[in-house]
Amino acid sequence: MERNRWLVGLLVLSMWLVGARPIQAQRLGQYLLLFRDKANTPFTTGQPTQFLSARSVARRQRQGLPITSRDLPVTPAYVQGLRQAGARVLYTSRWLNAALVEANSALLPTLLALPYVQGLETGRVLNNVNARQNASVDAQQRTQKFSETIPSYGQADFQLRQLGVDQMHAQGFRGEGMLVGILDAGFLRANQVPFLQNLFAEQRIVATYDFADREADVYDDDTHGLNVLSVMAGELPNQFYGPAFKASYVLLRTEVAATENPVEEAYWLLGAEYADSVGVDVLNSSLGYTTFDNPADNHTYADLTGTRTLVSRAATWAGEAGIVVVNSAGNEGNSAWRYIGAPADSPSILSIGAIDRTEQLAGFSSIGPTPNGRLKPDLVALGVGTVLGSPNGTIVSGNGTSFSSPLVAALATGFWQANPRLTAAQVRESLRLSGSQASSPNPFYGYGIPSFNRATAIARSHYGADAPAVSVYPNPVSGLDPLNVFWSETDPGQEATIRVTDLTGRLVYQERLLSGQSFSVPFMERGLYLLTMTTNTKSRTVKYLRL
Repeated sequence: MERNRWLVGLLVLSMWLVGARPIQAQRLGQYLLLFRDKANTPFTTGQPTQFLSARSVARRQRQGLPITSRDLPVTPAYVQGLRQAGARVLYTSRWLNAALVEANSALLPTLLALPYVQGLETGRVLNNVNARQNASVDAQQRTQKFSETIPSYGQADFQLRQLGVDQMHAQGFRGEGMLVGILDAGFLRANQVPFLQNLFAEQRIVATYDFADREADVYDDDTHGLNVLSVMAGELPNQFYGPAFKASYVLLRTEVAATENPVEEAYWLLGAEYADSVGVDVLNSSLGYTTFDNPADNHTYADLTGTRTLVSRAATWAGEAGIVVVNSAGNEGNSAWRYIGAPADSPSILSIGAIDRTEQLAGFSSIGPTPNGRLKPDLVALGVGTVLGSPNGTIVSGNGTSFSSPLVAALATGFWQANPRLTAAQVRESLRLSGSQASSPNPFYGYGIPSFNRATAIARSHYGADAPAVSVYPNPVSGLDPLNVFWSETDPGQEATIRVTDLTGRLVYQERLLSGQSFSVPFMERGLYLLTMTTNTKSRTVKYLRL
């Protein structure tokens, strides 16, 4: 009961769920209003437990990540002002400094005229409430019976051994003590099926919330999230296992399966913020956004730079908060679109494609690169005939990057448990470099199939006792991918001067940064560069290649 009181308090602090005055129903829409600042807020970065859980603060401290003004809740007076003006405030966003409101379109000019309102995210309505459908798509139609039985892991044997999960489990890492968040379309009957019963019996479902219906119940909508959760956490002796079947989970519904509206990107942002606030370590999202019910809202390929769409910015912010974010690449490989969706284009997450049992790329698996040259997807895993659980309690199989993504997310969970000193950025890079095609990555397979043992060896060589004093990754770097710098001789988060020069000594880039922080060097030509890190007492130089 104490846990429930804490979760309710956290919701009140970070989301302001209740609304205000009644509004004329016939013209209702949902809008994301941006605030100009966070002036006169009662919250401070020096007292983060006012708006973040102790676990969330500890995750950042371990990685040397500061609490910044972006983490502060919005100014409460601004929220009250919106209500007094007649808007129903559904949620607020710390990272975007915004409020998702429901209002009559005739009221919108009044809201935009408020002195602390900067404008509208996307410049238009995110969701026409009157046109919204409440139907749910049953994801079980996307699955088929899978009859093969293998001892020990049972039907899941192949997909686990392909990633080296058997070695991870043999070393005792099954997700214990790790907290995993899942953003999805619903977890229908997850609290009833036998292969997830241990999650509930051992009270390892830490929190749930449905952002679309504004309620705690996530077990009455779509089955897609149930399928994803089963891939990660399923447990039936000698029949079926997920890689992280002993982790704890936060289940969040951010997707409305029956419709596709931009408001779902806002729900994704809110879900990621909630996951951050309760302290999740790993976040899986088997979701992607390219086209919407209203074609005027559609994204274009040119939008997929990792910085333009709301959901991709949210994913980047989650990664920068020290969460390992894993997202499906998308199922558009056979369509005219072909490319990954948002937020798979974010530079701060792992985007996962799908392969079959012969390690061939699935025809439907979305490809890269991004329009600004970033290599995507990052990795691949089994997404053709992936073994998973269904809402009627049976073990079935399904196709899609929706199911390859949670395999890698669960692998990341056990890997981070085994290597707790790593930062989220180091976890991502270790898994990338463990890929079967790490020596020759491409925009179809990315770095290939990750491996627990290879990732562990890479982590020890890059970041362990025998690691070089200064390392940068990725190395080589392509496109506009950010460089991450690790200096073992400094404390996490210690400030240093970064200088990048070419081989002639010409200064290309200089900035004051924190050890472990990522940065991007603009307008670099291909070639070899020298990166020098300097503090008041030390200086180190390392080479890296720009492709």
